[in-house]
Amino acid sequence: MSIAVAGHICLDIIPDFGERHPGLENIFIPGTLTEIGNATLSTGGAVSNTGIALHRLEMPVRLMAKIGADDFGQTIRNILRRQGTSLDEGMITGPDAQTSYSIVINPRGVDRIFLHCPGANHTFCAADIDDDQLRGIELFHFGYPTLMRSIYQNNGSEMKRLFDRAQSAGAYTSLDMTCVDPASEAGQVDWAQWLKNVLPSVDIFLPSIDEILFMIHPAKYAELTEKFPGELMQGIDRALVEQTAQTLIDLGVSIVVIKLGSQGLYLRTGAHVRGRGAEWNNVSLFMPCLKTEVIGTTGAGDCTIAGFLAAFLKKEPPKTAAEIAAAVGAFNTESADATSAVPSWDQVLQRLNAGWNRLESKFVCS
Repeated sequence: MSIAVAGHICLDIIPDFGERHPGLENIFIPGTLTEIGNATLSTGGAVSNTGIALHRLEMPVRLMAKIGADDFGQTIRNILRRQGTSLDEGMITGPDAQTSYSIVINPRGVDRIFLHCPGANHTFCAADIDDDQLRGIELFHFGYPTLMRSIYQNNGSEMKRLFDRAQSAGAYTSLDMTCVDPASEAGQVDWAQWLKNVLPSVDIFLPSIDEILFMIHPAKYAELTEKFPGELMQGIDRALVEQTAQTLIDLGVSIVVIKLGSQGLYLRTGAHVRGRGAEWNNVSLFMPCLKTEVIGTTGAGDCTIAGFLAAFLKKEPPKTAAEIAAAVGAFNTESADATSAVPSWDQVLQRLNAGWNRLESKFVCS
């Protein structure tokens, strides 16, 4: 079996501000020089996070993202090669493109600020992946279309074209989103229409609850964010999650996994999941998070997705797939970065089989 992970990738440049700069007022002072520490270079985005997590789970994976023929693009290739010697082979080089990058401003005691250049991600289109690259793929996953102009424009026509080609090549298709800045160009997209056009070509859809409410229930999203600023989950009940998932099923997708942050995830399936037995039909279940000592949550959602897709391809039953998804997401939180704490597939199963305790969730009755 082989998985392709396509979509958004970028280079993250993360300066170390140490202990000496507790606030931005001590850094951004015109006409001054501020001494800082070393910088960490890492890859970010769905292709990096979900793709590397799948690789660490020992799944054969091909990464497909667009970068430039520049130094940043070469750095991304080098970082990917350190994870696996062939992981950069599917990278698409745009000769005139700028590799996407982010400068992460993260002094101690201050919430992070991202200075982001979308670069080549904005020009990625269906034609960048040819039919030879899709041959032999069992599952084609695409992440973060909300950050890719050619993919989110025209009501998702490029996205649908790519998914249709992947399905014609015999692959399952899956899709992940990320949050949309309402003030951005992507924030002006009619996402409900976009999903209506694209989801009939998607087998597995894995959004977070805040992302999908913004897209299909914008009035409800606005109401909740106003009433519960920064604490959206406080205003979300079981009925809203279930109704939202059913709306997505009605739009044509077979499997919906809604990520619920610290409250776990919700799995909903339609009346027929192709290539799977009756146990996958009409499933509705909530899975809470698993207990860990949380160090960081960067990439937790992407790793959760990697766990679910790996379990699906290994033909695990629905409840097991949901539990493995929660487990891989939990492993992620045991390190500060996105993927280094993700273990092998066997290690995930060993920890689950040893009796890994679950956190309480307001969606799961004790």
